[in-house]
Amino acid sequence: MKIKVLLLALGCTMGTLGAYAQKGVDTGTRFGSGEDSIRCVTNISLFVPYAKGGNFKDAYDFWKIVYDECPAATKDIYLYGVRIMGWKIAQEKDPAKKKALIDDLMAVYDKRVKYFGNDRRYGKDWIVSRKVQDYFAQVGEDADYNKAYDWLKEVVDEKGDNTEALALSLYSFSSMKKMLADPNFKEQYIQDYLKSSGALDKQITAAKAANDEKEVKALEAYKAGVDNSFANSGAADCETLQNLYAAKIEENKDNLAYLKETVSLLRRTRCQEIDAYFAASGYAYKLEPSADAAVGLGKQAVKAKDYDTAIKYFEEAANLETDNVAKADDYYLIAVLLFEQNSYSKARQYCLKAAETNPASGAPYLLIGKMYASTAKSVYPDDDVLARASYNAAIDKFEKARQIDPSSAEEASSLISSYRAHLPSTEEIFMHPDLEKGKPFTVGGWIGETTRIR
Repeated sequence: MKIKVLLLALGCTMGTLGAYAQKGVDTGTRFGSGEDSIRCVTNISLFVPYAKGGNFKDAYDFWKIVYDECPAATKDIYLYGVRIMGWKIAQEKDPAKKKALIDDLMAVYDKRVKYFGNDRRYGKDWIVSRKVQDYFAQVGEDADYNKAYDWLKEVVDEKGDNTEALALSLYSFSSMKKMLADPNFKEQYIQDYLKSSGALDKQITAAKAANDEKEVKALEAYKAGVDNSFANSGAADCETLQNLYAAKIEENKDNLAYLKETVSLLRRTRCQEIDAYFAASGYAYKLEPSADAAVGLGKQAVKAKDYDTAIKYFEEAANLETDNVAKADDYYLIAVLLFEQNSYSKARQYCLKAAETNPASGAPYLLIGKMYASTAKSVYPDDDVLARASYNAAIDKFEKARQIDPSSAEEASSLISSYRAHLPSTEEIFMHPDLEKGKPFTVGGWIGETTRIR
């Protein structure tokens, strides 16, 4: 009788434990409850050391139990899960089975989004971008860019300008791939590029404001990749953009945000000689004068050879600019126009303003050097030796440009070589003792600068 009672009590106890045993996946809790919570914790403690040591074979069965039964227990499920699944894919030789395993790997990322997508640092956009990156790595040339694009579009639409940088980069890349396969997708690719590039611009500005140099460099690398891909995609040719935007600009002539985006896009793609650019700039300027719009009107005036009007708009653009590189570009454009009008002293003034605003640019010094070289004979019309000795002052500027700006180095070196070949020879300066090699020489006329004889 006592044995029966004991067995009945034991049965009731086991039944109670069974009733309270529930998996985390069913209850929405981290570990589940009862025996299932113990099973979850136990298997976590078993798979993590194996996975951490790179023993994915022994880790797999324990990991799979946790992955299936208590997926919200720990991020380690997913940190090691992608490595475990990557290992399984690498071991598999059968193409069909490998494809199924790649799908399983993608599901690991999806489940991480479900349970840990709200993580402040490694949230949904971070997870999806790594999912796409892993997908491309696994499938290679067989990648379905429509699929990748849809994955990324969801997070970019959701997060906007705050989307993680890799996600923005891959989004623009996937969009470009879709466009290359389907020319009808070109307009959407342009918009996707604009969205990605603009978001990265804002993130770079924020990182600079926070003095986070490491983040700035990383973001600028992503930005350069996005911009270079767009420039080389074939979508950015000016004729296409003219045909694409001409009618839309008229339809949106009162939509300032649209006009600003269009002006910015056409400026970045260097399509600043087309009517669409001029029209968008004009409408935008009427609604709200801005640096970009003023530059557009200035370019339009240049095309019409109305240089005075162009200079007025470029001056206004420089005053409105908040970015020093762009401001320096505006000053440089004014200098070029003044040079065209033979107003050399004023042109030099604007070159120096450009150089002061953007000390890393060699273009202003190249222009000053070209002005010195082109006007040397007018400074010394009756003395060819002195005129050619003045080339030393021009060479000084070319050397300065080469020194500070790698992008100017090739042109500067070519100019230096060219003008050095025309410097007075030893025999020619015999009658000019003031031109002895190494001595200072002050060039006359408007140049009024001291150089050294080479």
